[in-house]
Amino acid sequence: MKVDGTHYRSLWWDESKGSLQIIDQRWLPHDFRIESVETIEAFATAIVEMRVRGAPLIGATAAYGMALAMANDPSDESMDKAWSYLNATRPTAINLRWALDRCRATLRAIAEADRKDAALKLAHEISEEDVGICRAIGENGLALIRQIAAKKPAGEPVRILTHCNAGWIATVDWGTATAPMYRAHDEGIPLHVWVDETRPRCQGALTSWELGSHGIAHTYITDNAGGHLMQHGQVDMVITGTDRTTRRGDVCNKIGTYLKALAAHDNGVPFYVALPSPTIDWTVEDGVAEIPIEERDPRETTHIQGKLDNGSIASVQVTPDGTEGANHAFDVTPNRLVTGLITERGVCAATTEGLAGLFPEMAQAAE
Repeated sequence: MKVDGTHYRSLWWDESKGSLQIIDQRWLPHDFRIESVETIEAFATAIVEMRVRGAPLIGATAAYGMALAMANDPSDESMDKAWSYLNATRPTAINLRWALDRCRATLRAIAEADRKDAALKLAHEISEEDVGICRAIGENGLALIRQIAAKKPAGEPVRILTHCNAGWIATVDWGTATAPMYRAHDEGIPLHVWVDETRPRCQGALTSWELGSHGIAHTYITDNAGGHLMQHGQVDMVITGTDRTTRRGDVCNKIGTYLKALAAHDNGVPFYVALPSPTIDWTVEDGVAEIPIEERDPRETTHIQGKLDNGSIASVQVTPDGTEGANHAFDVTPNRLVTGLITERGVCAATTEGLAGLFPEMAQAAE
């Protein structure tokens, strides 16, 4: 996607520097900073501190981390150490483990002398695959938006509510939940996107920054406004992303997603989840019982970062002194509340049968 007219991906390999370049998302939307990641420790820090964030992007980043490990030391011991070190960075998004598992399984079958080049090639492949997956999700989600647009009066926008940031900066490019929006806008379908602020890190501001850069009409709203808008007929559909989805279609996403799904269900609003296949955890069925929920630093809830009137970026405390905070980063939406899953292979029901129908080889491999 473009920033001030220049195309960027969320990460890219700089051949001249021999290192990975990332957009440091801690400073967005107020400051656009690019960072070079050159050590395994820096890779782990980038993931933990959410310099890179979003399940697909974390997976791609980890693949490049494995490539760096193989460049430094291509032994099995080095590979296993890097796997464990990077896997421990964040517990909920399954793409991290998916990418690490894929790298280790592939590289184990390759001679140590060839692992450096093979690992970097594999990281490039994983990144390109993510771009292709997100592009296809955009095409399949576009069909749903077209259906709604066809039923509306001429010129009236399709009103979409989204939660958190499942945009191009949460992936290598295009995004998941935003990909259908970009495709619809580019096709000339009028849109208006309700963007949840998504406390505590206000990742809705990232979505607003993206949509504004692409020229898509949107409004930034408080997290608790979505139900009200649905009650008053102001939302035609909800599209969110996901960090891990079970084989039966339970969806784990940014905290607050469950409440949006409940409000959508109560008001008859279609609730869709944009789902890249690497985000499916075929080993898990009951998301509420089985998916580990990351608990982050409580300071993220007691403090908030923003831009001051003088243009500087600062963190300010919003709670009384001594107040304890709790920071559960994700929640699980049961499959019964999900209208459909938008994948790279099509749209399916959020059921075991629906997912297995689109991805039979993956379902069978997990049995």
